[in-house]
Amino acid sequence: MADSTAMAAFAVNTYSYTLSERATDCMRKLADRGFREFELMMYPGHLWPGEMDALARRDLRDRMRGEGLVLRTVNMPNVDLNLAAATVEMRQMTLGLLRQFIALAGDLGSHAVVLGPGKPNPLMPMPKAQMLEHFHRALRELVPLAANCGTSIVVENMPFAFLPGIAELLHALDEHGDASIGVVYDLANGHFVNEDLASSLRLCAKRLKVVHVSDTNQTLYRHDAVGLGTVDFAAVPHVLREIGFTQRPVLEIIDAQPDTSIERSVSRLRDLGWCPAAA
Repeated sequence: MADSTAMAAFAVNTYSYTLSERATDCMRKLADRGFREFELMMYPGHLWPGEMDALARRDLRDRMRGEGLVLRTVNMPNVDLNLAAATVEMRQMTLGLLRQFIALAGDLGSHAVVLGPGKPNPLMPMPKAQMLEHFHRALRELVPLAANCGTSIVVENMPFAFLPGIAELLHALDEHGDASIGVVYDLANGHFVNEDLASSLRLCAKRLKVVHVSDTNQTLYRHDAVGLGTVDFAAVPHVLREIGFTQRPVLEIIDAQPDTSIERSVSRLRDLGWCPAAA
């Protein structure tokens, strides 16, 4: 099994713990196993703006600093939110929550907040141009807000979004025109929509801030432990070194037994030659 040195080569996402543990508790447990960097999920009972006053936020930030832990990103289950919804009410609700998430991220010292572009109606989607307008309008509000809060915005490739492929996501960001917006490239998401991972990573290199790591096949969308799907992880470390990406990849394993699945994933990645440099 993986040792603490191998664990420390990766950041870890807390999605699997959202229903069972508070973020502070699972982060402490994961730190004891060797992880030093984290992507925390916004979820009621786990990490939620309305459940943390100013004192709690300052206490958590100070504890992370004191223990040498880094909050790389905060994320959220994007199936619950939709920046490109047809209804103004859903867009307003989504923006309202994102404003709170951004403020909390800034208070905790998170480097970035992960956004999904928004989801189309699978039976009768709005015209893409209209969804792009909603997405760009949201970015015009959220990007400066994040900067004012001391954090930033990164947008993720998601197969259920109206911009599922990395090329179209990058094109949408280029149309918006703000070079400060980063990209999260999720390997499982890219594989699920049949992207070539090496080419995709090279394509988004200039904006790439985060790499999400999990496994899936191309029939049933998953974020499984490495080795349970059909993602080709072997070529990725070479490409990351080639493009100069030095951040720790983020393990986003979603499993009912996350401790075992995360450790198994680290062991498999180590055996496949993943030796990412520390950030």
